[in-house]
Amino acid sequence: MTTESSLQIVVCIKNNGYEASLEPRKIYQVLPDKEAENHKMIRVIDESGEDYLFPASLFSVIRCRKHSSTNCL
Repeated sequence: MTTESSLQIVVCIKNNGYEASLEPRKIYQVLPDKEAENHKMIRVIDESGEDYLFPASLFSVIRCRKHSSTNCL
C-alpha cells in the first residue's frame, strides 16, 4: 500500500463480522505488512496500541498531501 517510511491511515467503512473490534467511521493507523497485503488483509493499530489483521475491504485509505497533516483528501 505504501512505503514503510510514510504514515498511512484508514477509516473503517464497515465492521461486518468484527463488530466488537472495529468501529465504523473510526480512523486507524496502518502498519506496513506485505504478507498481509498479499492475502488482502490490513494490519491496523487500535486504541490500546496493539495491532491486528483485518480484511482490507473493511477500510478506505485516507490520502494526505506530502508534508501536511491537515491536507487530507
